[in-house]
Amino acid sequence: MSTQKKLMSNWRWWLCSLLFVATTVNYLDRQVLSLTYEEFIKPEFHWTDANYGTITSFFSIFYAVCCLFAGKFVDWMGTKKGYLVAIGVWSAGACLHAACGWATAHIAGLDSVAAMRAVEAGSNVALAVSTTSVYLFLLCRGILALGEAGNFPAAIKVTAEYFPKKDRAFATSIFNAGASVGALAAPLLIPPLAVKFGWEMAFIIIGGLGFIWMFFWAFMYDKPEKSKFVNEAELEYIHQDDGEVPVETGAEEKAIPFIQCFKYRQTWSFIAGKFFTDGVWWFFLFWAPSYFSNQFHAPATSSLGQWLIFTLYAIVTVISIGGGYLPKIFVDKKGMNPYAGRMLAMLIFAFFPLAALLAQPLGVHFNSPWWPAILIGLAGAGHQAWSANLFSTTGDMFPKSTVATITGIGAMAGGIGSMIIQWVAGQLFTYAEGQGAAFHFLGFEGKPAGYFIMFCFCGLAYLLAWTLMKSLVPKYKPVEV
Repeated sequence: MSTQKKLMSNWRWWLCSLLFVATTVNYLDRQVLSLTYEEFIKPEFHWTDANYGTITSFFSIFYAVCCLFAGKFVDWMGTKKGYLVAIGVWSAGACLHAACGWATAHIAGLDSVAAMRAVEAGSNVALAVSTTSVYLFLLCRGILALGEAGNFPAAIKVTAEYFPKKDRAFATSIFNAGASVGALAAPLLIPPLAVKFGWEMAFIIIGGLGFIWMFFWAFMYDKPEKSKFVNEAELEYIHQDDGEVPVETGAEEKAIPFIQCFKYRQTWSFIAGKFFTDGVWWFFLFWAPSYFSNQFHAPATSSLGQWLIFTLYAIVTVISIGGGYLPKIFVDKKGMNPYAGRMLAMLIFAFFPLAALLAQPLGVHFNSPWWPAILIGLAGAGHQAWSANLFSTTGDMFPKSTVATITGIGAMAGGIGSMIIQWVAGQLFTYAEGQGAAFHFLGFEGKPAGYFIMFCFCGLAYLLAWTLMKSLVPKYKPVEV
């Protein structure tokens, strides 16, 4: 065994690194809007928080619908081609946002974007501008969502193809950390780009990164049995759960029909885990810059605002990577089966988001945004560690031929949950701000009360999700085709 380890290639980790880069680009593209909203897009298009909430909720629900079919698309098209199509579509959608200003001015009958900015707030022309621009952004977010829906089904399929069960959560935590790193890099890259070149170029530059990634993917990926970079020792290690190494000409593993997937409790367990928790992460992603700007006067273009977001996601990144390693310890050291070890790890990480319950009280009490940044960072770290293990449960329970389909179904559920949270948040914040002192919750008034309500839900969502998952699938029970 020691000789085998010395001779084993490690191409699977190079591919994992490539998945990490794709997920980083995915979240950079998703973050451009939230980091340009308060200071650039909101005043230019005369938006309210309700408009922004509508756009982010539409992205979530359209992403959900696309995820339902993206997993099946990746299983049908194949990992290599499916991933290329996905990132090509979302990169094009990201770049298209830059045209929304010009198109809005043209449709509204204004001479230029500058004339659109100068429109009197509250006028009929301002209403026409905001309405037109919202629809144009909805179109661009729809294209972005269509492509981004393929990222996680394809990435999870790659980990199922290239890693044994005991390593999948760790590999997933590594590439899933791209979500944290993307969110970490975003405040340092996007606001300076928007200030120097305009918010439009921020969309184009960040969106263009995906086209570069496509070149490396086309060159580096192939199935392990066909890859010239994978030797026999690594192939044997990859397929240690299968009992034997499949040959290149072997028969394809039988896939579960799409509709039939919904008859399994394992599918509904994954759906429950995604539905109640994905929206929490997206809430922090979409609303944290606006929260720091409104609550603590720290806009994303200020050094304080940038460092707050950076600190938040630095905490997420550092802690979350270890989250995927924890079940490996339970399996190797404690002798637990992968599913039992994963569920124990998820229970531990379900307590981390409870930190969000203290974010608003401590931030207001000490009049410091650093408390929310740190506590939301802990909550976000808990989510990412939870998410890495949750994704890996699909590989534990389902055949590799169906992993992307199940991942897509779960991502759909997560998108629906996120749509509800984003829409509620936008309506709640606009209403609470309008009501002022007449709206209160547990000692907070106005918009701060709205933030506290959302933080309370975010803190408790994971324990609820874990309880439902455990009740649906109490013990390890793989699906038999």
